[in-house]
Amino acid sequence: MQSYLKHYIDGAWVDSIGGHRHDVIDPATEQPCTEITLGTPADVDAAVAAARTAFETFSQTSVAERAALLERIIEEYKKRIPDLAQAVSREMGAPIGFAMAAQVPAGLGHFLSTLKALNAFQFEERLGRSKVVHEPLGVVAMITPWNWPLNQVTAKVAPALAAGDTMILKPSEESPGCAMILAEILDAADVPKGVFNLVNGDGAGVGNALSSHKDVDMVSFTGSTRAGIAVAQAAAATVKRVHQELGGKAANLVLKGADLGAVLPPTVQGVLANSGQSCIAPTRLLVHASQVEEASAIVKAMMEGTEVGDPTQMGAHIGPVVNKAQFDKIQGLIQSAIDEGATLVTGGTGRPDGRNVGYFIKPTLFADVTPDMRIAQEEVFGPVATITRYETEDEAVKIANGTPYGLSATISGDPAAAAKVAPRLRAGLVTINSWSPDGNAPFGGYKQSGNGRENGKFGLADFMEVKTVVGEPG
Repeated sequence: MQSYLKHYIDGAWVDSIGGHRHDVIDPATEQPCTEITLGTPADVDAAVAAARTAFETFSQTSVAERAALLERIIEEYKKRIPDLAQAVSREMGAPIGFAMAAQVPAGLGHFLSTLKALNAFQFEERLGRSKVVHEPLGVVAMITPWNWPLNQVTAKVAPALAAGDTMILKPSEESPGCAMILAEILDAADVPKGVFNLVNGDGAGVGNALSSHKDVDMVSFTGSTRAGIAVAQAAAATVKRVHQELGGKAANLVLKGADLGAVLPPTVQGVLANSGQSCIAPTRLLVHASQVEEASAIVKAMMEGTEVGDPTQMGAHIGPVVNKAQFDKIQGLIQSAIDEGATLVTGGTGRPDGRNVGYFIKPTLFADVTPDMRIAQEEVFGPVATITRYETEDEAVKIANGTPYGLSATISGDPAAAAKVAPRLRAGLVTINSWSPDGNAPFGGYKQSGNGRENGKFGLADFMEVKTVVGEPG
């Protein structure tokens, strides 16, 4: 078992002030694999105080100094790639090959793209008699989820460092190991003490203490919409900036006449990758009535051709979902679709054949799903796709926009035709014949999928304040 019982505060590993031990469960074996200490508000106070003190000097560093810091972090990160991959695979069930090829590189990618953005960023501009400047924002609290843990941690840490902010990270208690290794990476890269702090904990304890803390200037949260509402409510009393990337329910609008054999595999892969645990997974296939049977056959073959296996083994298989709560939620949503009259094409409830331990889900496809069904409205976060038929493009757009979410949407079909549909979709990200975001382009949602943007120069700007100086000599 891996042991990470201390927090990282003010440049040192320190004991918790009144925290208690917590086991992280390996979702493939259902046995403890890592131990951490869930912190307390007193730990948060210590971390915030360290960050507040460090801000006085770190906020005054030059762009060149911060760029050099990012370069050192990148080199140290590369040294720990195998360790990071093992932690991700062990704690949240990503197959080790996928962890090495996707999960860990996603984190490195944010440091690389942020360095590029920092070197090109325009920190000052003249507007008539005014000078407009971007300045460090202050102390940032970061609360991150378990599904792409390095991606979502580094999407916050990298731009905050580049902006000149100081920070306190609370990683998910479901997958904290890679964040602890990242703290070791930052320490090895000589990040000044107090600039980066890490306090493990749960949402009700450390998360709430960070969100409501009077000396925190911004809280950046990635997670469910339900939890995001709680973060915003806790932050409201101190009028701090709230930056959120929340839930999604992405449609895959398949244009009439599309070459389904060509366009569906790369987009449906987004439902299977990471065992479906991606907020931008395009799970709701909207297919013209004339092509429903063909689409169903193609996706059925993909689902049935996807192996579910041991995450410690190399291969193209998918692993378990992260924990029992997620497993039970997905099972309940699959059963709800059956009860509400959807047609089960393949998969269904229960573990895959040969699996009696671990939180493994059968890759599942439903047809004849209507927009009012629970499975068409609620985020599943598992390898489960649905097919809903449409008659007209207007109807398809209405269905695509017909959830409380607006994080992403996918269009499958002729790219020129898709480009005409894209402006009609109420989502922060629209992908055409693919499902992955661009690490240099803004990422964030409409509606109940959040506010603010991450990635590249847009993420950097969101971690800074804007000041206007009027009358300064030109």
